[in-house]
Amino acid sequence: MAGPLPRHLLPLTARVADDGRVSVGGCDIVDLAREHGTPLFVYDEVHLRERCREAVAAFAGNVTYASKAFLCRAMAALVHEEGLGIDVSTGGELHVALAAGVPAHRLVLHGNNKSVAELRTALDAGVGRLVVDSEHELDRIETLVAAGSPRPRVLLRVTPGVEAHTHEYVMTGQDDTKFGFGLASGAAESALRRAAASPHVELVGIHAHIGSNIFLLSGFERAIERLAPFVRTAGLPELSLGGGLGVAYIEGEETPSFAEWAGVLSQALRSEGVEAELHVEPGRSIAAAAAITVYTVGTVKDLPGIRTYVSVDGGMSDNPRPVLYDSGYEAFMPAYADRDRPVLATIVGKHCESGDVLVRDAHLPAALAVGELVATPVTGAYGHSMASNYNKVPRPPVLFVRDGEARVVVRRETLDDLLRLDT
Repeated sequence: MAGPLPRHLLPLTARVADDGRVSVGGCDIVDLAREHGTPLFVYDEVHLRERCREAVAAFAGNVTYASKAFLCRAMAALVHEEGLGIDVSTGGELHVALAAGVPAHRLVLHGNNKSVAELRTALDAGVGRLVVDSEHELDRIETLVAAGSPRPRVLLRVTPGVEAHTHEYVMTGQDDTKFGFGLASGAAESALRRAAASPHVELVGIHAHIGSNIFLLSGFERAIERLAPFVRTAGLPELSLGGGLGVAYIEGEETPSFAEWAGVLSQALRSEGVEAELHVEPGRSIAAAAAITVYTVGTVKDLPGIRTYVSVDGGMSDNPRPVLYDSGYEAFMPAYADRDRPVLATIVGKHCESGDVLVRDAHLPAALAVGELVATPVTGAYGHSMASNYNKVPRPPVLFVRDGEARVVVRRETLDDLLRLDT
């Protein structure tokens, strides 16, 4: 028997009424589902803004939002309004941020294989920083600048040789990685000498990122310890330690605050005698807990002695994280959020894959039935941004809710949208 969903897993403005119904941003979730249909992403705008402000306060404004977590024009505009820069890693993300009115100098371009076209667009737009990932990228930048593109300010992405305590697919700081210049191999030192001597780039800093959804701050301390001699020798004004701060997805998980993260990083830098200005790039920790995804139950299939399957009208096309990373989630019913959850079931999607599982061991109220709503909290990061049209399922809409008003910031795809690119 599980109790009601822990409230800390719901967005900041979530409320549970006397009748058990959940509202977010002053909007009743059941009513939103009736009006907009399901599946449905619902984002708490106040939550997003509060997380942005906490990060800005903790890091003295040196915060860049990692847009791969969740990006649309409304989100880009929101984080810019709150004083964050935006990290973009492709020409597509760059295009969305610019279309949202974000000044190019507030953007940082990442990516381990930036094309000539992406680099040319970024340089000509005046992107604030390029994070250089390889010698081949330096070749491309130098060729473009020699041909007339503006000279960029760059950071070198350095791999410190640290294995963060997280899923292997989202580790990025170990020696065996596609990202950056290895510290142990000498590649970082060679790249530093080349970039410092090049008339085609202005080298302003070092960048390092050890992975995503990290709960133990000791991983960041180890990275700083490894990087410190190199950073001190480089003598550059900026050091970005990327993002990666974890979030609580399930009951019992606890994660550090932005203030705690900033305190540990700052203390470690002081201890190592690093004077470079600290920058960070949170993404998941800004967006994840701000949203819930709402589904409608289509079938309840009880296999005696095995398990109960609850099939919903979404699945791996709107949240592939469980399939990719075996990620855990909680579940609740927006009409009965105050009730105990005695039913143990596996929530699955509608796709033609046995692995299309959203929640392996979901606890749900006894009111579970076909036609009822089921929701998963903490789905604001890497759901919408990784969504697909697998089985030609149209992608869900995104709502921002605040002060009793809901606005559609990404409309639901239609069946005709699925034909849009066909020739």
